[in-house]
Amino acid sequence: MPRVFSGIKPTGDMHLGNYIGAVSRWVEDQDRHDALFCVVDLHALTVPWNPAELTARTREVATLLMAAGLDPDRCTLFVQSHVPEHSILTWLLNNLATYGELHRMTQFKDKSKGQESVSVGLFDYPVLMASDILLYDTDEVPVGDDQRQHVELTRDIAQRFNHRFGDTFVVPKATFPPAGARIMDLQNPTAKMSKSDVSPEGTVLVLDDPKVVAKKIKRAVTDSGSEARYDPETKPGVSNLLELHAALTGGTIAASEREFAGLQYGALKTAVAEVTVEALRPVRERYAELAADPAELDRLLAIGAEKARSMAAPVLERAYRHAGLLMPGGASATT
Repeated sequence: MPRVFSGIKPTGDMHLGNYIGAVSRWVEDQDRHDALFCVVDLHALTVPWNPAELTARTREVATLLMAAGLDPDRCTLFVQSHVPEHSILTWLLNNLATYGELHRMTQFKDKSKGQESVSVGLFDYPVLMASDILLYDTDEVPVGDDQRQHVELTRDIAQRFNHRFGDTFVVPKATFPPAGARIMDLQNPTAKMSKSDVSPEGTVLVLDDPKVVAKKIKRAVTDSGSEARYDPETKPGVSNLLELHAALTGGTIAASEREFAGLQYGALKTAVAEVTVEALRPVRERYAELAADPAELDRLLAIGAEKARSMAAPVLERAYRHAGLLMPGGASATT
């Protein structure tokens, strides 16, 4: 089976955009791929952090991933910092990536805008992301549209390394969902749904109470007119609701358009609220069960890290050898 890798940062609360754009797809991928999924806690260090909060968030996200359906018996689920090969390979790849490439990254520009000082980690984290992917001979990387540029950089770095030092890394490709790739803020549908402290009324959290979920969706901003038509340019609010409906029902946007043709926006909002509450209900229930046994979570994450290291270590050694680094015992690329 093709190997798939993806990760999620333990920052902020997991919201509906995360769930639809990433996690729900991961659950499907674990049965048709050799799948690795990672809580990328090292990426959370690129901005100022609170140590106790980082620990708690890492546990929460790992628990949520299992609650959403990731099964440690069917995939490899681990915490990034538990596999030191990620950091080690990053330094090697730093010497293949260029300043110009990293400076052009859209997310770096957005996150550093207006800041007097930013960390080197914020600038360099696309290389860490490349290491995350390349360490596992990854074939496919399921991502949201906002990560497309980073996967392209990963491909460029892998191809550059292979060209200079011989066949070393698998060159991965990004994959995107047919619907729900970019869930927008319910109150500002021209902006991506993001952390709850940015727009609490526009962000549906996975662990929100069902009544809160329904209230947020029914208060979603719509557009002028009354036609439930998918047109992100002129009808971003309605288009976002149609995309949510399609993603959560497993249908297409065109099918959702037909379902609500001739109906008022209120009918669309009510239907989206109902399917969202129903989709999140089993996740919330399973989360409560798993959170009651943190020792079991630690055990499962330790098993996942051991599995990940067994795959990462040979790839790192291969990269070291091909780059000419002297291996323990005197072995090198020439032996």
